[in-house]
Amino acid sequence: MRPDRARSDGESLRHIAVPHDSDETFVRLATPRVRFALDEGRHVLVITCADKLALLHDALGRDAGRIDSRVSTGWYGHPYRTLAAYHEYTRDRRTLVIGEPDWEGRSERDIRELIRYESVVNAALRPAATIMMCLYDVRRAPRAALDFAPVSHPLLLGTDGEVASARFVEPHELVLNGDRAPLPAPADDAEAIPFTARELKRLRQSVGDYARAAGMDRNLITSLVISVSEIAANSIEHGAGHGMVTMWVSGGELVCEIADPGGALDDPLPGYIPPEPESPRGYGLWISRQLCDLVQLRNEGGVLRVRLHFMMGS
Repeated sequence: MRPDRARSDGESLRHIAVPHDSDETFVRLATPRVRFALDEGRHVLVITCADKLALLHDALGRDAGRIDSRVSTGWYGHPYRTLAAYHEYTRDRRTLVIGEPDWEGRSERDIRELIRYESVVNAALRPAATIMMCLYDVRRAPRAALDFAPVSHPLLLGTDGEVASARFVEPHELVLNGDRAPLPAPADDAEAIPFTARELKRLRQSVGDYARAAGMDRNLITSLVISVSEIAANSIEHGAGHGMVTMWVSGGELVCEIADPGGALDDPLPGYIPPEPESPRGYGLWISRQLCDLVQLRNEGGVLRVRLHFMMGS
């Protein structure tokens, strides 16, 4: 990341897990911290459910007009777009962020990626002059999220104030359920398309044609084509110079795997950290994580597999 105020004044990210057990506790925790942050000249962003936002606004009175508020259902819809939004919000200014995801209706996979996102925040926003308080309502948050809060946050807020988490794990060392398991085999009716540098245009056309024939929402096809093209171009420039794209439909998703026989995973957090603005590299996986519903990577038998998942409908 480019040099910013956080680096010049010595302040960096304070990432704190905050368990609570009632709406009243939320207001009691948030109100004085918001007011103190405003007095310090910080920008303040609070993301939670509409009911809690209303309670906080009532408690803040006139100060409610000085904070930015977002409803969690919209803000946390896609973990890595959330990460990008936080990166943009905290850039070049001192901030307080109080955030609480909505957990209702999330699949095991969705919960896992939110846990991973909470860990990646430590690397992505490390230089930011930001206090980030992540709230966990013990009445509603899933057990996995509560269990991993001390793992993904270096600080915990308890009755005696902030304490260092003895269980904290650096993002590049985090291993979640299924991370090291082999990827499932493609469907029997999967379509495979080899590609080289000369065939990228044809590859993009073939991917788009397959998605349309499969019934994918036409508004999503462009995102799919961009993602596949970015990863394939990386394989050509930095890998073996050729590869194989395999596509199939499973469980309401279009799955597209780009296999590079000369690829390597030399980045411990591939595609999770925004590239430097002036960097000519690093955009492929970052863009794909923003556009796709899920990106999986495996390096098996000397072949790097990047598997992209897209829901068929918007």
